[in-house]
Amino acid sequence: MTVKLTVLATGGTIAGIAGSATASDYNAGQIAIEDYLEDVAGLGLEAELTAQQIANIDSADIGQLVWNDLHRAARAALADPECDGVVITHGTDTLEETAFLLDLTLPASKPVVMVGAMRPADAVGYDGLRNFANAMRVAGDREAAGRGVLVVMGDRIFGARDVRKVRTRGTEAFRGFPRESVGLVTPSSLEWFGAPWRAGDEAQFAWVEALPEVAIVAAYSGLCGEAVARCIGPDTRGVVVAGVGEGNMPKAARRELVRRCAEGLQVVRASRADEGLVDVEPDDAKNGFVASRALTPAKARILLQLLIASGENDRAAIQRAFDGR
Repeated sequence: MTVKLTVLATGGTIAGIAGSATASDYNAGQIAIEDYLEDVAGLGLEAELTAQQIANIDSADIGQLVWNDLHRAARAALADPECDGVVITHGTDTLEETAFLLDLTLPASKPVVMVGAMRPADAVGYDGLRNFANAMRVAGDREAAGRGVLVVMGDRIFGARDVRKVRTRGTEAFRGFPRESVGLVTPSSLEWFGAPWRAGDEAQFAWVEALPEVAIVAAYSGLCGEAVARCIGPDTRGVVVAGVGEGNMPKAARRELVRRCAEGLQVVRASRADEGLVDVEPDDAKNGFVASRALTPAKARILLQLLIASGENDRAAIQRAFDGR
């Protein structure tokens, strides 16, 4: 039986054009998905594809309006009994943020696979078609269901909570933490590491058309309370600190955030380090802080936004969500 997949396109490098096979710069989001699928058809892959262009932009410009349209289209595809899975093309710069947001707000009953490329379509060694073929294979596999939103890059499959971009260039730009890849894939093979970890048709969070404002404050040597205060506007509901080391920050910055917590601001300690856990510290409860655990600052921001939007304001409950419980 032929697998039927819905392709939702948002642009990015996978749809980018440089104008020369050796150019050092390029424009993202130049190829329409209908034209892209003409090249895919030449690969001889066994799948029936239905495509929708959600956007055609650099992923640095992805935001709430595009997310709203993308989530709506993904929901509709997953509810369609004729659809076996969803493939989403996306730029790599913010791919992990969109993947995590969708993972938290979509059911896991069918595969949802996000894919991008590190080189534009007319570059030597373009990786987009292979990545897309791999994504099709994953999205068409029944074993992909129950794993939430997945990201396919460089012959690896990553879970949305784990995936992160760790290099600015090169086709091996993505890794996972704390889980590395959850599977390996090529156009002709697929290997899963472990059983699915999600069950049921319910999303973890309801979709929010306008996420509350949460700021990310980067910690650095000499960060003062005044600098922290300048990052907090009248509509800011939460702050994620991209801390040094294990979510640390200068004392002056900490004092300002403790004061803000007492006024109702939600504060999460994350780390600017690439890997490692930010553990709960003895003073977190007293200060009103939450530890991000394995989440990057960008992902911690998304989870905190959804928690605030859901009406959650209990620090212990928020910490459990960051613990993954």
